[in-house]
Amino acid sequence: MVKISLPTALGQKPEKAEGEADKTEILIPQANDVQTIPATTQKPTLRRILCVTIALVILLSTVVLGIICTYKYYHLTQAPPMFHCQVLYDEDLASGPNRARLEEDVEIRMDDEVELINVPVPEFEGGDAANIIHDFYQSLTAYHDLSLDRCYIIELNRTIILPPRNLWELLTKMKLGTYLPQTYLIQEEMEVTEQIGNVHQLGSFIRHLCSGKKTYKLKRRSVQRTIEKRDIKNCHRIRHLVNIFVIETSICEKD
Repeated sequence: MVKISLPTALGQKPEKAEGEADKTEILIPQANDVQTIPATTQKPTLRRILCVTIALVILLSTVVLGIICTYKYYHLTQAPPMFHCQVLYDEDLASGPNRARLEEDVEIRMDDEVELINVPVPEFEGGDAANIIHDFYQSLTAYHDLSLDRCYIIELNRTIILPPRNLWELLTKMKLGTYLPQTYLIQEEMEVTEQIGNVHQLGSFIRHLCSGKKTYKLKRRSVQRTIEKRDIKNCHRIRHLVNIFVIETSICEKD
């Protein structure tokens, strides 16, 4: 650092002691005295653009996957599989060809393990239109006889009623015209035992079907053409398809 001394300006009184020169000192910094400040380095803009692009791609991918998952969920839950079935069947195989036709609408709710079936007034004499529920979660079957406006409840017969996934596969094949062009009839017989006062404990689907209607419990009877059947009257038949065969359910009340 260089020190420069200047004489005192004219007209100013010296403030220093006698014999001491009046001077002003100016310090001039040299090059080697200046403190070096490192320059800030800028990050390459290309790296920033790349990071932003990757973030946008991840965000868009997440949004697209969310939309797909939401669509699949609501598609399955809001629009369950629906089928309109028409099938020919033989009423009595022993007596030779005696074909009848059955129509029904089937709604399958996979997540709830429920099959909802509507049978309109059939062509055969003496049959009843009905709404039927097979609830695999509650392990119950409910018949709503539309002509009587009554409900009947019985334990689900898993040996002859196909579960929802298997029924869906069967009806899909029928819809494609590759399976079950014609089938046959099997029979089961039910007897009314007692009235059910509270249907709320039977699950939401059966409760919705039978709420406000007279509801009765059923028990199965072996199908035997014996004299015992004379003690039963007021039998109503409901036929529907939930397997590779048509099931005729006779619901009877004792005298």
